[in-house]
Amino acid sequence: PGCPPRFGNRIFGPIWNRDNVACVVLTFKEPFGTEGRGGYFDDFGIIRDVMQNHLLQLLCLVAMEKPASTDPDDVRDEKVKVLKSISPVELPDVVLGQYVGDPEGPPEAQKGYLEDPTVPPGSNTPTFAAAVLRVANERWDGVPFVLRCGKALNERKAEVRLQFREVPGDIFARQCKRNELVVRVQPREAVYAKLNTKKPGMFLRPEESELDLTYGSRYKVPETGGGPRKWG
Repeated sequence: PGCPPRFGNRIFGPIWNRDNVACVVLTFKEPFGTEGRGGYFDDFGIIRDVMQNHLLQLLCLVAMEKPASTDPDDVRDEKVKVLKSISPVELPDVVLGQYVGDPEGPPEAQKGYLEDPTVPPGSNTPTFAAAVLRVANERWDGVPFVLRCGKALNERKAEVRLQFREVPGDIFARQCKRNELVVRVQPREAVYAKLNTKKPGMFLRPEESELDLTYGSRYKVPETGGGPRKWG
């Protein structure tokens, strides 16, 4: 997610830094719970199952410097530099949770984590986690990287979202929305940018719009089969 847009397109390089990026949000959401696999999941929890591998991989791809080549060893070396630059996580920057059942929801949502017979009674293993990480280097110092992941949430989604700083010297009476660059990994792979454009009409009124590259619409993407992947 960060590599082709940034290293293959000149327009992104100059803005990919703390002077222009206000925040980076990395999200992994699953709409299902453990579904009988609680015995496995409970040994690891959502942090080890998703955050420390999948989301950290995405963070490294976004934050790393340009590698010497696309060779896996060169990419790995730059990822390691990012990991070494991450400051220790502070407790106030972490939120943990565990999903409960919704009696009024659909059948699959009516049972909470502790109601799964494969989950040990009284388990406090988190099924949701959010944490703010900070990369202490020249490019990213001061930019929060927000990692969010969880099971039994409202949708299936994996994405990276760069939120840019406000335009200095605003002349539109604060009507402009924040620019964003979003790389959606799943579902429906896409890269899109949120921009402010002029709303059609006589008056100069800004309106948020999107430049959208949805891979399934632009390319013939082969079917992977097997339905959505269930990590953990």
